[in-house]
Amino acid sequence: FVIPAFSGLTNYFLPKMIGAADMYWPKINALSYWLFIPGNVLIWLGAPAIGWTAYAPLSVVTPGIGVDMWILGLHIIGIASMLGALNFLITIMKLRAPGVQYRNMPLFAWAVLTTAIIVIYANPVLAAGVGFLLMDRNFGTFFFIPEKGGDALLWQHVFWFFGHPEVYIIVLPAFGIASEIIPRLARKPIYGYWAVAMSSVMILFLSFGVWAHHMFTTGLSIEARIPFAIVTMVIAIPSGIKVFNWIATLYGGRIKLEIPMLFMIAFIGNFIIGGVTGVFFPVIPVDYALQDTYFVVGHFHFVILGVVNVLFGALYYYFPYMTGKMYNKLWALVHFLTFNIGQQLTFNSFLALGIHGMPRRYFAYIPEFAPWHILATVGAIIIGIGTIIFVLNMLFSMKKGAKAKEDPWDAKKYGLPDFYDTEYYKVVKREEP
Repeated sequence: FVIPAFSGLTNYFLPKMIGAADMYWPKINALSYWLFIPGNVLIWLGAPAIGWTAYAPLSVVTPGIGVDMWILGLHIIGIASMLGALNFLITIMKLRAPGVQYRNMPLFAWAVLTTAIIVIYANPVLAAGVGFLLMDRNFGTFFFIPEKGGDALLWQHVFWFFGHPEVYIIVLPAFGIASEIIPRLARKPIYGYWAVAMSSVMILFLSFGVWAHHMFTTGLSIEARIPFAIVTMVIAIPSGIKVFNWIATLYGGRIKLEIPMLFMIAFIGNFIIGGVTGVFFPVIPVDYALQDTYFVVGHFHFVILGVVNVLFGALYYYFPYMTGKMYNKLWALVHFLTFNIGQQLTFNSFLALGIHGMPRRYFAYIPEFAPWHILATVGAIIIGIGTIIFVLNMLFSMKKGAKAKEDPWDAKKYGLPDFYDTEYYKVVKREEP
């Protein structure tokens, strides 16, 4: 959900933020979208019962064509993602307006640049892995079949080499949007522009050196585990840099507590919880106890629901620019409260369940775990109610909302370039490539 949502917003935001008339390859951009849809449909129709990680040898021996449809769908989505990433990368490199240099490029553009590079390097590895899986299933090879000399753990290495950079493909665009909205609603420039920009570059490089922390309980040698533990600890540093810079930007600012800013503050809080619970896992003995428990699920979803807070905040912030209308602020506040109360109930319950030993992927559990599961279910229902309120508010406001001001957040009043401030970036008309 998050990746296509941010891909759509990037298509809208990026050209405007760097002063480009359009994406570098508009038709390839359309091709990326029209490949993405059938790829998803194939996966939904295949619906193989192999878990989201598709671990071998289960994914090799599962009968029927569901797994093969899943593989084909992943290939098509991978091609769509690669085309989109290349388009974002070339657009940033080639179509920046004269006033937009790397030294003053919007931080969202830095986030998109690093995300695109991760996609370009991570996706081919997954494509190779699912290609090997397809051959094991249909052409007599045995890459992942231990009985014939293959190695089931090879699938985990290939999967997680893609899978952990994928987390940063999800969160980096959110970091970029937060770095655009927070200073504008704090009424002061971002604190430490280069620190925020270069921390994205640090994440780009470090993201490819942490994959085996998902495999500490698979029998890897301690010599193999220690480097991954170290890099996993180190990769917390650039994320911490961003958090400290966002908080420093808020400190001393003339904060305007509009709905987008409330979502940004909630994002920072959730991301801190998600980050702090994440640094338990590179500690190898601690990971033995927490691996494959609900603690992992709680950690992951505090990060990802934090990212969804950014997505909602961005939609509220840019809604007047995209539609010329303002949303209903009262219902937006109800959405904010329900969404964040719900996720605190749900994912703190998950953390508690994990600490008490509840394994993930179990549909049954001992009676002692029932109160936490009930609380998590209530929280999830509240999240759902809040999301329905959001959708209805957006649809109603598009039709009946009050007309928005040209500068709805008064950014120019405080000397900050707003979304369409073409004069700031000295935008010139360009020929379409």
